[in-house]
Amino acid sequence: MATAEEQATTFKNEGNKAFASHDWLAAIDLYTKAIELNPNEPAYYSNRAQAYFRRAVAYTAILKSRDALKDFKTVVKKAPNDKDAKLKLAECEKIVRRVEFFRAIEVEDAPSAAEGLDLDSMVVDDDYDGVRLGTEMTTEFITDMLERFKNGKKIHKKYVYQIVIAVTKIVHEEATMVEMEIPDDAKLTVCGDTHGQFFDLMELFRLSGLPSEKHYYLFNGDFVDRGSWSTEIALLLYAYKWLRPSSFYINRGNHETDDMNRVYGFEGECKAKYNERVFKLFSESFSALPLATLVGNKYLVLHGGLFSDDKITLDDIRKLNRHNQRQPGQSGLMMEMLWTDPQPEPGRGPSKRGVGMQFGPDVTKRFCENNGLEAIIRSHEVRMEGYEEEHDGRCITVFSAPKYCDSTENKGAYIDIGPDYKLKFHKFDAVPHPNIKPMASWALSML
Repeated sequence: MATAEEQATTFKNEGNKAFASHDWLAAIDLYTKAIELNPNEPAYYSNRAQAYFRRAVAYTAILKSRDALKDFKTVVKKAPNDKDAKLKLAECEKIVRRVEFFRAIEVEDAPSAAEGLDLDSMVVDDDYDGVRLGTEMTTEFITDMLERFKNGKKIHKKYVYQIVIAVTKIVHEEATMVEMEIPDDAKLTVCGDTHGQFFDLMELFRLSGLPSEKHYYLFNGDFVDRGSWSTEIALLLYAYKWLRPSSFYINRGNHETDDMNRVYGFEGECKAKYNERVFKLFSESFSALPLATLVGNKYLVLHGGLFSDDKITLDDIRKLNRHNQRQPGQSGLMMEMLWTDPQPEPGRGPSKRGVGMQFGPDVTKRFCENNGLEAIIRSHEVRMEGYEEEHDGRCITVFSAPKYCDSTENKGAYIDIGPDYKLKFHKFDAVPHPNIKPMASWALSML
């Protein structure tokens, strides 16, 4: 019969396995059992504290702020000399105050931020030195806007209002899953997360070419937050969407949501560069964005990944009324489309993020076969080479923010798809940008 110390070691080893698979709750439980059997082993306490810490970080990322706060307090209590835990606790307390403040002032069924906005009577001063925008988007305006953004300038707030309102109307009328074909004389470029890294997006356009009648684009969510130029990217993508509504596509990502924007920088950036109304207009537009794009009946492009139920089909996505649910919440089809991730092991497992789940190669294989797809294309995660083909090539991740947040030495990537529907992967490096740090810490300090 095993001794108490041997049984404790077994629980510790099982806890390590749970920790490695991001099952923080199981890891905490197993380390606690090890401590109960052998309270004199310091490693068990430190392992449990790390499990609490990792779970707290996961809760923070998905804005379960109260749960995160509880775990950080536990870590600080059990490891009072852990400076990182103390710092995270202080940040988490700010998040809790901020989230609860906005929940307290939110009004259900509030009128649109566009209500009462009289664009016709809004005057652009004579000293505005940029190209003027009329009732339709033009290539000339976009070219001028690009140069202004490169030089640290803004466009007039009237034009911001016009762009966001026009695009909200366009995308609201699109299907939850847009279905498109690539013409014989055209190509489609699929881009992943850009996260406010405007100058890296300019490098992507330099390498791949600007959107045109024959060069379609699809941006697969998470174009705002974290980086310092989220408004510039959002306005640029929206301007192209207004100019080319039938050949420029935008999917919603998990960062095109209110709670994420309030914590990870976009709301604060909108208010600093323009005003609160601009953020509210963008928020309404994000809720109207499609959740997926079906390319040639071969590739399903969506931000996160697949589903907790094998019975989900493309028809279920088609039928999903995204307008009835402005924010994705913590469960359901919309949440899974925005939040899930692939894993190498078969089956499904707990999410390392703490929301959604992870899906294995067998899940991807069944989904593709049941729906007649060659592969799914998703984003949502950093890949060191900018992209990765997983699950026997049926799950493809593309990430377009090189040197993510100025701290990860990853490349960016994009995918070209021609009329033959063959995938061509392109990698690119980050380029220099003005010395402005990512905005997450600024957003946390706003309250």
